[in-house]
Amino acid sequence: MNLKPGPRNLITDVAGLCVGNARDDALKSGTTVLLGEAPFTCSYAVMGGAPGTRETDLLAPDKSAPSVDALVLSGGSAFGLAAAQGVMDALAEQGRGFAVGPARVPLVPAAILFDLLNGGDKGWAENPYPALGRAALDAATLDFALGTQGAGTGATTAMLKGGLGSASVVLEGGITVGALVAANPVGCVTTPGERHFWASAFEIDGEFGGLGPDPAPAQRDLRQSRKLAAMAAQGNTTIAIVATDARLSKAQCQRMATAAHDGIGRAIVPAHTPMDGDLVFAGATGHVEMGAPDWQIQEICHAAATCLSRAIARGIYHARPASGDLMPCWSDG
Repeated sequence: MNLKPGPRNLITDVAGLCVGNARDDALKSGTTVLLGEAPFTCSYAVMGGAPGTRETDLLAPDKSAPSVDALVLSGGSAFGLAAAQGVMDALAEQGRGFAVGPARVPLVPAAILFDLLNGGDKGWAENPYPALGRAALDAATLDFALGTQGAGTGATTAMLKGGLGSASVVLEGGITVGALVAANPVGCVTTPGERHFWASAFEIDGEFGGLGPDPAPAQRDLRQSRKLAAMAAQGNTTIAIVATDARLSKAQCQRMATAAHDGIGRAIVPAHTPMDGDLVFAGATGHVEMGAPDWQIQEICHAAATCLSRAIARGIYHARPASGDLMPCWSDG
């Protein structure tokens, strides 16, 4: 399959989507919102052992909600789920939401990552995440920054600072697939030595450094093993969204989300641990009809996994140092 990025190499290359970020540098945390210009079909898949979520049950293919208005990725552990309330309130003010008679209820599923022990000031008197959610929604646009942004602001990996990443691809038939991720895993995104990304086999046009695969044997060293044990004791999580402009059903979105988890497994070692809450949302805006759905859905699923691997590496590649950081950045090397 010939894979070429979209013009932005962001999930917003998928028609009908925009992304907003908000961060609090003192808090060392933030929120990311994916907003549809119209409600979009969505499902999800969880493969981590410690997820934190809001409104995900309604995304199962057998549930009645046909679409969602927005998705939220946030730091803050369980406190961060309140970011979705800020988004929901703002969308309600705009008159958006699922119609139930005369009432409208914005549907805003959310997932969170653990960043409470990253050196930021967590001694708030009032939960800051509803305001961060609203600010991220207000900032939603087609172009957005990667790295130390939004839900990736306070993210960490076993050996390096984490971050917010995104990538896209345009398939030969014209369908676009994209990924958005807040990479905060227990595991490592680089091989021993911390320069070569596990995702290097999927890199396009040097988008995360162009170093290629690690020429040394891919064996975890003692330093990484000790750091992994320390990270596992506190918990982390990689949360992501994959999306396409193809018209998919909820069941097909669920299959796309499940397949996209391969992208986490190829970019993070180890992945899907008991202390990770690894979750992938999958959305479809329906701008493009599939001409041959049986094989095109296979292409879309493969592209989603590949985009997610690339997005993870890009998030770490673009992370930048900030005051009080406990972890070095890849860019420091």
